[in-house]
Amino acid sequence: MELGSSLSAIVTGGASGLGEATARNLTEAGVRVSIFDMQEDRGEALAAEIGVNFCKCDVTDEASVDAALEKARAANGQERILINCAGIAFAQKTASRKRDSDVIMPHDLAAFTKVIHVNLIGTFHMASKCSAGMMSTDPITEDGGRGVIVSTASVAAVEGQIGQAAYAASKGGVAALTMPMARDLSREGIRVMAILPGLFYTPMFDTLPKDVQDALGASVPFPSRLGKPAEYATLVRHICENDMLNGETIRLDGALRMAPR
Repeated sequence: MELGSSLSAIVTGGASGLGEATARNLTEAGVRVSIFDMQEDRGEALAAEIGVNFCKCDVTDEASVDAALEKARAANGQERILINCAGIAFAQKTASRKRDSDVIMPHDLAAFTKVIHVNLIGTFHMASKCSAGMMSTDPITEDGGRGVIVSTASVAAVEGQIGQAAYAASKGGVAALTMPMARDLSREGIRVMAILPGLFYTPMFDTLPKDVQDALGASVPFPSRLGKPAEYATLVRHICENDMLNGETIRLDGALRMAPR
């Protein structure tokens, strides 16, 4: 798929982190981008800075998604690219003992459900809605391609750490969706891919001391540092441009293999 001003893209979670870097990269390639995010102030500011469209959107809510899609399509036309970056993290053991106490606590079910709802169901929700829109359009590549969907899983999908049951389950689900979704949409010329990032510098790392950040980066075999969001965005762009990439999950982690903790 050749990128340029004839194409429209949606980036969920596009107001910060990996999503922001992707929105910037696709905009630089000439693509008309809409950012979907719950962070209204940050999203509006970024949209004004790089000249894209911002749509406040809760990916778990159908009415919110429908309204955001209507706004995005009115501004930029039918999206041919969907990048799913919206997600949340949560840490709690399956069951644990309260510190300095004999009290035993099961995992908070509401928290587990919310992580699954945002990370997994939200990803599927957007993919389903956007692929339906892509199916209504004419092909844009010589092979009959109509669009591409790239979702964000995590190395936690296969190496979830202690306390990551909810997060790992949600990202494992995103990875598992990739092949059947690609098969579902293959006859329509819509490709589906997933990226499994390792340790990347995103806003959540801002709360960690520099020495902790350095220690995390040093755990990566090579290059021994935290990944840069721009490196994630570069891979997204390549996936969009390379029509033979379909139905696959790609680790982007510097050969990192996560330890139990």
